[in-house]
Amino acid sequence: MYEDVLLPFDGSDGAAAALHHAAEIAHWADATIHLLFVADTTRESVTVVETEVVDALVQEGEDVLEDAAETLRTLGADYDTDVVQGNPAPTIVEYAERYDHDVIVMPTHGRTGISRYLLGSVTEKVVRLASVPVLSARMQPDEQLVFPYDNILIPTDGSPSAAHAAEYGVSLAAALDATVHVVSVVETRSLGVDVRSTVSDREREQAATEAVEAVASAAATQGVTDTVSHIEHGTPLAKILETIDSADIDAVVMGTTGKRGTERILLGSVTEKTVRAAPIPVITVRDGENAN
Repeated sequence: MYEDVLLPFDGSDGAAAALHHAAEIAHWADATIHLLFVADTTRESVTVVETEVVDALVQEGEDVLEDAAETLRTLGADYDTDVVQGNPAPTIVEYAERYDHDVIVMPTHGRTGISRYLLGSVTEKVVRLASVPVLSARMQPDEQLVFPYDNILIPTDGSPSAAHAAEYGVSLAAALDATVHVVSVVETRSLGVDVRSTVSDREREQAATEAVEAVASAAATQGVTDTVSHIEHGTPLAKILETIDSADIDAVVMGTTGKRGTERILLGSVTEKTVRAAPIPVITVRDGENAN
């Protein structure tokens, strides 16, 4: 499933933890890790100075990657390294697409100060822009990411994007012999007793049930023997986080866009909020029809 794993790396504690997680994935998949340092030449402080400063940024990147490479050598992982200049988020996306990488691994917090290029907003931009799946992890102090994943959560709203992400998540679960948990959230509203509101509630409940059943059926087709369905009522993000906790989820797989208009349950902004808030890896998958 994975042959080439792209790991943008800046030497921060979060990036170091992501390095170990990427190494575990690479060992399992017999994949190569491609370490990438982006020398951020878009900062105002860089663009107004002589080229020696840019050269210093590149040298910094080479030093940072050498430390990471030493760790990968110790772990016995296959790797290569590269330092490029540019605007971090689009550069990472373009690099992954140019070299046909299978997944981008990024933490959601990085170093602080003017040299920070990864994380927070940059990771979220990569999630929004990348046609390549992105595995992002909110690194917690004194916590270690779990791999292989035993329980994978797939949120769905029945949209094409959610279905596309679900297909990816089911394939990953099948490869890992993991349990698939499927959740669809019916957003609760204060609608009164209007008959049309009652019908709308029923329709949303039915749509959520059908969305979950579709993923469960796809999982069975791919040989996933353990599937757990969750129909929840409330706020999507809150219910996703509650399910992560109650079902001991190891990773989430979800799309980056969802239903349009007022009936959109998941994704888009909910995905970004999940990337920020989830204490486990979130793998975001962009619908191929919406990729540029």
